[in-house]
Amino acid sequence: MPAMTSSPSPRTSVRPEAQLRSSYRVFLPITTRWSDNDVYGHVNNVIYYSWFDTAVNAHLIAQGVLDFQGGDTIGLVVETQCNYFASLAYPQKVEAGIRVARLGGSSVRYEVGIFAEGSDSTAAAGHFVHVYVDAATRRPKPLPEALRAVLEALAVS
Repeated sequence: MPAMTSSPSPRTSVRPEAQLRSSYRVFLPITTRWSDNDVYGHVNNVIYYSWFDTAVNAHLIAQGVLDFQGGDTIGLVVETQCNYFASLAYPQKVEAGIRVARLGGSSVRYEVGIFAEGSDSTAAAGHFVHVYVDAATRRPKPLPEALRAVLEALAVS
């Protein structure tokens, strides 16, 4: 699966394209809230970043590999980005698709697609990179084996 965006050359730029549902590994339903809409009548851009966090962390918690209150390993976001393709608005139901595009020794690049319920292409698609660190020292540490196994199941090539 190619990356969602490419670095533009000095003479051309590559326009990001919507992603297909089939390119994501797991999905989480998300219910929009009244407060998600902005004055323009659609979901505000910052809400999408919240949905990215919610989808990934909910999956990791459900898989038993994230204990954000008592665990000794936490993920810190070091990079994030999003492209928008179609508007969403309250009271619409949406689904977040998750995949892992890159898995390192202590880091992971999650890619998240936001879909209108039942749609086959993303309304928005983006990524964020977590560096996993020791909760006390905030220094990078190797991904725990259980976490790595869950992330490998989400990996795309």
